Amino acid sequence: MQTTRLILSVASLVVLLLLAGTAGASPVPPEEPLATADGGERSVAVADDSGKTVVIQGIPQKIVSLAPSNTEILYALGLEDRIVAVTERCDYPPATADKPRVGGFSTVNIEKVIAAEPDLIFAAPANTEEVIDRLRSLGMTVVILDPQTIDGVLHDIELAGRATGQEEQASALIEELQARIEVVAEKAAESRVEQPSVAHVIWHDPLWVSGRGTFQNEVITLAGGTNAFGSVDGWSIISLEEFITTNPDYILVSSGSGMDRDGYDAIYNYIINESRLQRLDAVRNDRVYVIDADVVSRGSPRIVDALEEVAGYLHPDTAGPGTPKATGTVQSPGFGAIPLICALSAAVLLLRKR
Repeated sequence: MQTTRLILSVASLVVLLLLAGTAGASPVPPEEPLATADGGERSVAVADDSGKTVVIQGIPQKIVSLAPSNTEILYALGLEDRIVAVTERCDYPPATADKPRVGGFSTVNIEKVIAAEPDLIFAAPANTEEVIDRLRSLGMTVVILDPQTIDGVLHDIELAGRATGQEEQASALIEELQARIEVVAEKAAESRVEQPSVAHVIWHDPLWVSGRGTFQNEVITLAGGTNAFGSVDGWSIISLEEFITTNPDYILVSSGSGMDRDGYDAIYNYIINESRLQRLDAVRNDRVYVIDADVVSRGSPRIVDALEEVAGYLHPDTAGPGTPKATGTVQSPGFGAIPLICALSAAVLLLRKR
């Protein structure tokens, strides 16, 4: 019984880590208009993704980010010099390596956050309500970002831009991303290939796939494909028999192994070497591709990179100069959270059946 409770606790923790940068499907609240406080000091009120209205006085000069997706947005807005601390999971862009760390998603070290003396904190639901409420009770200004869709990412870029006084940078970034999305849509429409079926596999033992309500599902459909497992909700376990019967035209697999073996892509190697999968169209036609797990999972500007990459795989006849070439044997750096959640969740399911 003690072992069961321990595994359930750890699994719940990893779920929180994963969800901080991934997707569901829910509307985002509107923002309130900019106002000017007495004495001419800048004051802006924004409605964050939790629905809470947050008033920010002046231009924040010391910013703490408590999620990798938040950090990527802030760097994309040119705020690197104002970021005074990030989490242990914030690893992109590479310049984040020089920033002080304040713990993980659900293991935020409140003392370290206080020591950074931030005038603005960008948090995520996975930081836990307890931590967020505690920071606010200490007088900290906290804005929660939790994009659920690609449109949600664009919304949060605008929100972060308003909160930090980087409105022009946010507007320019959104315009650039929207233009890139439109190019993908146009190329998909011009393609001679009609909406091939695509499976995205995030782990192989057991088989976990991305269903509806995920960033991966949106990437597949916007790139001109059809999610082979769009009938399932979120990330779900399916049987090997169901995977074989579905027989997707393309298979996308998340990078890494979850075992800290850089350069080794466990899911890719399983798919191409498993004897029972050799008759799948995707395997026979060399259409199994590794995609960086962070890029395709985080609610950051790089989700458009994933969109362009997938579009290049599905519609090579319309690929432009910047579209990645189809190289199924490419191996990418690992990303431990997704494989770990799958393994732990499988253990939980087994224990519950006992």
